[in-house]
Amino acid sequence: MESLAVLGVTGSIGRQTLAVADQLEMTVTGIAARRPSDELLEIAKRYPAADVAVADNGEARDGFVEQLGSRLVGFGPEALIAMASHPGQIVMNAIVGVAGLPVTLAAAEAGNRLALANKESMVAAGVLVREAVARGGGELIPVDSEHSAIFQCLVGEPPPAKIVLTASGGPFRGMKRRALAEVTPQQALRHPNWDMGQRVTIDSATLANKALEVLEASALFELGLDQVEVVIHPESVIHSLVVFSDGSMKAQLGPADMRLPIAYALTYPNRAKSIVSELTLAGASFHFEEPDLETFPTLALGYAAGRAGGTSPAVFNAADEVAVDAFLNDQLDFLGIAQVIEHTLGEVENQPVRSLADVQLADQEARRIASTCIGNLLR
Repeated sequence: MESLAVLGVTGSIGRQTLAVADQLEMTVTGIAARRPSDELLEIAKRYPAADVAVADNGEARDGFVEQLGSRLVGFGPEALIAMASHPGQIVMNAIVGVAGLPVTLAAAEAGNRLALANKESMVAAGVLVREAVARGGGELIPVDSEHSAIFQCLVGEPPPAKIVLTASGGPFRGMKRRALAEVTPQQALRHPNWDMGQRVTIDSATLANKALEVLEASALFELGLDQVEVVIHPESVIHSLVVFSDGSMKAQLGPADMRLPIAYALTYPNRAKSIVSELTLAGASFHFEEPDLETFPTLALGYAAGRAGGTSPAVFNAADEVAVDAFLNDQLDFLGIAQVIEHTLGEVENQPVRSLADVQLADQEARRIASTCIGNLLR
């Protein structure tokens, strides 16, 4: 497959996917973003063969269509679903949040290769996604660096005894809870190793991102939560590892560069050449430590949501998304993010996940309760 549709094209993963696609000389036939923007317009002009879809169906659409001339443009969530449903292509789902779940299901049902950077799809509805992949007969290749690492380590191997996800610890590693009360969004956005979007960067600072990755890994690789461990690895060189029944370990190492897992998802089972500079091991040292769950309780909350099952992981994700947005807009302090998640998990009734509607209803209710909680904390 050389035809590629990139959804979430103006985000960090989307932009890096285009850079990799250019290097691999792939044909970009579809691009999509949440809203019209000058950046999306510039990207559309760079890829004249690509259809364009915009999730926002607001007033800005008319001017955007005029600027693109005769280009085919679709608006609204259904336009993104239609783009992902076109068969015979690779679909990079780099949409942020649970809004990317319908796209994931559509690409899987169509039998496409789904390069999945939208972790919320597996967190909120892993069973539904696996069923859609089975029905469509396509492929699901994870793009998160940790899950790509696990995927690569398992090629040709039996099921593991457990997997270990590594975490950098974020910008506040080693700090104690009382010191985090006054940290600012600007400080939290200074990740020591990775260049990522705002929500993922804040989630890395709280360890909520690692909680979501634990839930994603459990769903992706069909493992119990007791088979998914987290270790802090501040160098971010070992991207994750697997442990087999005989006690041996297998790890994937590489630079902290998302172009590597992106390229692997696009070229699997082959490997592209010269995507990034080779990692130098001479003189390197690796450190590992246990996560501090007292200072960063969101990781424990994520495990609790996973053990509850049903819609609880979707509730965790929605509450976190609302809380992070409030933090970025100076409406909530850093420690309040975990408070909002814990409160919301306790208030939303857990339900089985049988359909997309079940997930969407839980997501809506969680957002309502999380927003109310934030309002109460501000009083």
